[in-house]
Amino acid sequence: MSVERRPRMRALALAAGLALASLAPFHAPDALARQSAKAGLVADIPYEQFTLPNGLRVIVHTDRKAPIVAVNIWYHVGSKNELPGRTGFAHLFEHLMFQGSENYQGEFFEPFELVGATDQNGTTNSDRTNYFQNVPTTALDMALWMESDRMGHFLGAVTQELLDEQRGVVQNEKRQGENQPYGQVYERLLKASYPEGHPYRWTTIGSMADLNAATLEDVRRWFRTWYGPNNAVLVLAGDIDVETAKEKVTRYFGDIPAGPTMAQPKVDPAPRTESTREEMTDNVPQARVYRVWNTAEYGHADVERLQLLSRVLGGSRSSRLDKRLVHEDKLADNVVAGSWPNLLGGFFYIQVDVKQGVEPARVEQALDEELAKLLQDGPTRAELEQARTAIEAGVIRGIERIGGFGGKADTLAECAVYTGDPGCFREQLRNLARASVRDVREAGRRWLSRGDHTLVVLPGERVATVEEPAAEHPPMAEVPPADPKYRTVETDVDRSQGVPRTSEFPELSFPALERAELSNGIKVVLAERHGVPVVQMSLLMKGGYITDQGGKLGTASFSMGMLDEGAGEYDALTFADAADRLGMQWGTGASLDDASVYVSALKKNLEPSVELLATMLTQPRFDDKDIERVRQSWIAGIKQEKARPNAAALRVLPPLLYGQDHPYGIPFSGTGNEESIASLTRDDLLNYHRTWVRPEGATLVVVGDTTLEEIVPVLEKHLGQWKVGTEAPDTVEVPAVPLPEKPRVFLVDQPGAIQANIFVGQLVPSTMDPKAVEFEIANAVLGGEFSSRLNMNLREDKHWAYGSYSFVQAAKGQRPWLAFAPVQIDRTADALAELRREIGDYATGKAPARPEEVAKVQASEIRSLPGSYETANAVLSAISGIVRYQRPDDYVLQRKARVESLTPEQVQAAAATIKPEALTWVVVGDLGKIEDAVRGLGLGEVQVIDADGNPVAGAD
Repeated sequence: MSVERRPRMRALALAAGLALASLAPFHAPDALARQSAKAGLVADIPYEQFTLPNGLRVIVHTDRKAPIVAVNIWYHVGSKNELPGRTGFAHLFEHLMFQGSENYQGEFFEPFELVGATDQNGTTNSDRTNYFQNVPTTALDMALWMESDRMGHFLGAVTQELLDEQRGVVQNEKRQGENQPYGQVYERLLKASYPEGHPYRWTTIGSMADLNAATLEDVRRWFRTWYGPNNAVLVLAGDIDVETAKEKVTRYFGDIPAGPTMAQPKVDPAPRTESTREEMTDNVPQARVYRVWNTAEYGHADVERLQLLSRVLGGSRSSRLDKRLVHEDKLADNVVAGSWPNLLGGFFYIQVDVKQGVEPARVEQALDEELAKLLQDGPTRAELEQARTAIEAGVIRGIERIGGFGGKADTLAECAVYTGDPGCFREQLRNLARASVRDVREAGRRWLSRGDHTLVVLPGERVATVEEPAAEHPPMAEVPPADPKYRTVETDVDRSQGVPRTSEFPELSFPALERAELSNGIKVVLAERHGVPVVQMSLLMKGGYITDQGGKLGTASFSMGMLDEGAGEYDALTFADAADRLGMQWGTGASLDDASVYVSALKKNLEPSVELLATMLTQPRFDDKDIERVRQSWIAGIKQEKARPNAAALRVLPPLLYGQDHPYGIPFSGTGNEESIASLTRDDLLNYHRTWVRPEGATLVVVGDTTLEEIVPVLEKHLGQWKVGTEAPDTVEVPAVPLPEKPRVFLVDQPGAIQANIFVGQLVPSTMDPKAVEFEIANAVLGGEFSSRLNMNLREDKHWAYGSYSFVQAAKGQRPWLAFAPVQIDRTADALAELRREIGDYATGKAPARPEEVAKVQASEIRSLPGSYETANAVLSAISGIVRYQRPDDYVLQRKARVESLTPEQVQAAAATIKPEALTWVVVGDLGKIEDAVRGLGLGEVQVIDADGNPVAGAD
């Protein structure tokens, strides 16, 4: 489960969640595009709705692009409905709702894994709780049965044991958040922003004391008060129609009695009149300035105006604060600004990472000056149109997905719960389209001219969170009587028969691949996805992290990252402006074995977007001033990696697994180290560009609304004449590495940590190995899914961790297999022992893969495939894998057949690839609290290392 510890970031989003930025264009019927144009909107979500006699409101959106249905249910209850002394209860209850029901005893996820559900989760925020999943169309009855059983038949399944278990999980989730750098900030910002008694004053996850105080009777009363059908909205989106929805929803939900009709807290943005500030120290690598204001509530026209203003101020690479703080005055490494609404009131924020050696006061002064100018004059017309275009392009991309976070089902549910109108997003889009310079300026003046709160976080000693004394915990109020205006209807569902069986499943359909070649040798692979005016492209080239070997670590990533920092006639800022004006999204980067450049273009701007892509590839400027600016931000990013527990472990693990001199023996982020980045010169970047950014051996993967006949001439015009005057380099050889002869344990000190982050791993054969699929399935049994062994042990049984999983990273050479668990600090040694036992028993065959475990993983893998390629981005990723690893065009189908044919014996044989006697363990935590106990386990030879992987003198 996931808790929204912070309200959703809205810098590029509309209030309905409609425009949550996505790199993938949406694929919808032509009728949707026509209806959107007719309504004068950049996009639309047609829907129908009905209400059951018991008050359950149902909204249906039909989208037949894939044989899946998004099932998304929202309850109008969140942390705002709690009282002091009972904080965190809404979120704790969300966790409990995944523990089964009266007619289904077991983890809620398991039936969904067996049918191949995707995008399954549950979240709680201040205003609502939601549960969602995408299921194959044929599994809709199962999904509705499960959701209705926990809505109507839950209380008999809740025990004190389950409450204690999930209480522990949630408390570890709270520790996990607070254990990050700046992890205590949000709680401080809320307390400073809202007065005593305001429903937004506390975080969704609540306080430890209040979580400890929650009782079984509290659970029962909360359920009866808030979880009735009349306090819920159910959205079905995808391969469904309203007639089918009426029949099925009535059958499964119609007999559930309504609950009381509860009043919601009054709208209260709590505007502040005075400016306030505070400072705190934390174990962070650089100072950070936060500034926040309370702003307009959900549904207010100022919401969209403030989103436009936030993008002009600090929401893009060429925003005013970026220009001033990052480019001109060089006071900051990074700037973020955004605005989002909640039901009772909104939040506008600015976050600035202060460059090392700069006084935060200078940043605050510059921030004051830029904001004052914007409030005085408003944005320019050009700035406003650029912001509007970028946000509208995000709208078009954002509604590709029918379900999941921010998909179309989310949009409809949010509008219905918050405003009563599922189509409220249409007015939000109109607000966005008609906002004038004056509208945006006046909205800024109304909400941002006073009442700000500034929090400055300075590097120093982490101060442990000290909670306020627990408020009195009076008995929860009696549950009001059910609303008499609602009634139930009889159904023929016999719940004693258990969960409906799904016996048929949709067939996998993967788009046909078409191929062409440009005159300079660039291969083009196209998958057509029509109906939506978006085309996305990814140019795959040699030149990943492995090319850093023998040189300066981080050169590949840094050089690729500089391609869009000015090219041709554009400097860094005007390049970003040009891309924004086109509604283009772009990215450059490297991975272990490859480098890539990505562009998502609106169909109407396809040719100028390709032209800008070509300019970036062929004419990067590598200006000294930009190199130096990016260098300082890059080094700050490395320091941030070292401060984050998981990232710190993933920096030191590769050299430990592969050796310092191996091409893969570098931090998994590819960022290099401070010394190497500090030494990079313009000549180094030019040399990398000449050597590796070239058309020979490159493949351009294209997915979207185009054809070969249309796009090849455009590509030929702008990319076909690209040539490099030097010979193509040889492929970097990746030598094999023998496994260690005995286990090793490495400890990294993180003073003040309230969790220990445990990683364990070893090298396994390449992604291109003939038995790679067998090992991937073997890994899934151990730790690849929610219901796999590691998570069931450390989260659900012991509740020492918020989650524990294992994974294998793709690589052409030997690839790393890793398992991990962030655990509460006092259970570090116990968790290590459990991980050692689980991994050892599985790998040696003492606890072999059981047939039912293998069958569950096979079912989940195979049956999820039709829904897995719903988005163009998923198709692009799959084709990129086909290209990178030299797979056949029908690899997706071949892999499906391979997974289907596996036996438990084959899976167990693959599990034996893991060698318990050759494991490398890395633990990041407060060594003063864990070192002695870890040494006492006898896992292997123990060594203390620093965040760079160097031995700590005198530590052993």
